[in-house]
Amino acid sequence: MRTRYFRWDGSQDPLGPDVPAADLLEEMSEDLLSGAGAQGAMSRMLRRGMQGRFTGLDAIRSRLREARAREQAQLNLAGPLADLRERLEDLIERERSTLSFKAEDDARTREAFLDALPPDVPGKIRELTDYRFVDPQAQRDFDELMQRVKEEVLEAYFRNMAEGLRNLSQEELSRFKDMLAELNDMIEKRERGEPFDFDGFMERYGDLFPDRPNDLDELLENMARRMAALGRLMASLSAEQRAELSALIDQAMADMDLAFEVDRLSSSLSSAFPDLSSGEPALAAGEEAMPLAATVDAMERLHDFEDLERAMRGDYPGASLDDVDEDALRRTLGDQAAQDVRRLKQIEKALERAGLVSRRDGRLEVTPKGARKLGERALVRVFERLGRDREGTHEAREAGGLAEPTGGTRPWQFGDSGQIAVQRSVFNAVARGGAGGPGAGAGTGGGAVSLVPEDFELVEAEQRTETATALLLDLSFSMPLRGHFVHAKKMALALHALIEGRYPHDRLYMVGFSDYARQMQPQDLTASGWERVYGTNMQHAFNLAGRLLSRHPRAARQVIMVTDGEPTAHLEGEEAFFSWPPVPKTIHLTLAEALKLSRAGVTLNVFMLEGSPGLIRFMERLARLTAGRVFLMDDQELGEFVVRDYVSRRGR
Repeated sequence: MRTRYFRWDGSQDPLGPDVPAADLLEEMSEDLLSGAGAQGAMSRMLRRGMQGRFTGLDAIRSRLREARAREQAQLNLAGPLADLRERLEDLIERERSTLSFKAEDDARTREAFLDALPPDVPGKIRELTDYRFVDPQAQRDFDELMQRVKEEVLEAYFRNMAEGLRNLSQEELSRFKDMLAELNDMIEKRERGEPFDFDGFMERYGDLFPDRPNDLDELLENMARRMAALGRLMASLSAEQRAELSALIDQAMADMDLAFEVDRLSSSLSSAFPDLSSGEPALAAGEEAMPLAATVDAMERLHDFEDLERAMRGDYPGASLDDVDEDALRRTLGDQAAQDVRRLKQIEKALERAGLVSRRDGRLEVTPKGARKLGERALVRVFERLGRDREGTHEAREAGGLAEPTGGTRPWQFGDSGQIAVQRSVFNAVARGGAGGPGAGAGTGGGAVSLVPEDFELVEAEQRTETATALLLDLSFSMPLRGHFVHAKKMALALHALIEGRYPHDRLYMVGFSDYARQMQPQDLTASGWERVYGTNMQHAFNLAGRLLSRHPRAARQVIMVTDGEPTAHLEGEEAFFSWPPVPKTIHLTLAEALKLSRAGVTLNVFMLEGSPGLIRFMERLARLTAGRVFLMDDQELGEFVVRDYVSRRGR
């Protein structure tokens, strides 16, 4: 097998062919239908991920917290000073040992000098800078330590840039100082609105920037992040430790003649990136001493951990997944985590490109196409559970039912199907002169008629809706409270997909009812929230169903109602009256509307999802009055039963 790779150009699907948009929508379906809304459902999917496809934010955040805890467990804030203090003590002790074997007065003078050294690290270094060690190895160790201090300070400020300055020479330091001066001048020019040459700057000093920033903003942001980490380290130390480390850094900068330019740069970065402040003091539990640069590295990683955690938590105004810094995530958790987040960022775009969701007035909503796709997937699941039951896989030969002749005919065209108008077709052949062809009986007038395609005509027929259905869904608060909401909505979407796909000439009306009844569209079932109102107004639902079905007087008409409670509300004028327990008037008016439907030839099918005594008594009366069908069933079997029943009755 040959594999070819192409550079990303923005047109490829980052989710890959293994994650179709319809699968993403189906993954959201439970939350969509439970009332979370499109935005809530997407947020939940982003948090949990998709098993076998991509990792969710919750798992990534968990890894971040674990990595942060490990970092804090190893971090020793006092490590840089402790490391230097230990090295200084070792070389001073070596010098003392050498002096102890010498009898000269100079040796005693030197010992007294060493005894009088200040207790702090910067003070020791300051005094020892002009001291000439008697022990050659101690002198070499001190010189190497001073070189290392300069390198550590440069790395603490500039990290990658200092990699090109190992074994600092005066020429290298002078060039580094020139780079800082040019950078500061370039920043000031930009602040004044004057032109500046970033490309020329990178040509001269690009070797000092291994990460190769694309522009001045990227370069400065990297520097600001590093300096903020150093500032946070300072803020995390005790006052005594902070003063000691600050003095050490100032001393090293002065020795390298960089203090002025570094101060200019620090001031500019603080103004340009106020959000990258030192932040809260860091917690640390490590005991092992770490060099200064390594400690600042750890502080920078802690900053990344906290920023990523905050961005993924998204609990601030205007939060977006785009706020997650993929580069920071790659630095902390690796390429796979960054790839997972990139996938998560593309989910909404993938759904929008497929036309399954859209934004209206800033709100994410499922489109009609998305609702159809949910219904199709729900229907597939229904048929999968029905297994090999042929009723569940019935297909009508004529979509939408039988056609009724109008009395007329029409010419046949290629591709047409339907009943041939025999008399009219033969008449056309005779009128064209097609009689008396080969085999015609001479003189008898009974010769064979030869037909050509142009002679054929079809019986003109008018397709009519064979079945009109009003699906009445109980949307009162008890439905989600008892866990029936999702199963009822899945059934509704599956039935809609069945009728639209297999019986396009049938008509389905969706009616939702709680305190009032109103007509709904399939996508309305994915809206956010529940109806926290009191009342199960079946009277209004039956009334609205009757008005909708009256538009189809020649169709077979039926009502399918799904509910978990008896009627507790009715209309008085235009206002809903609610009472629990239900008053006799509510029961009477509801049964009266059901009886009107029955007398109009509408079949009533009621699915009860609860078996309360009051509901059972009411439904028994309704069944007797209307000769309707009443079922008490598990909500998880609702979709299979309704679809099976519809197909079975539709095929009769």
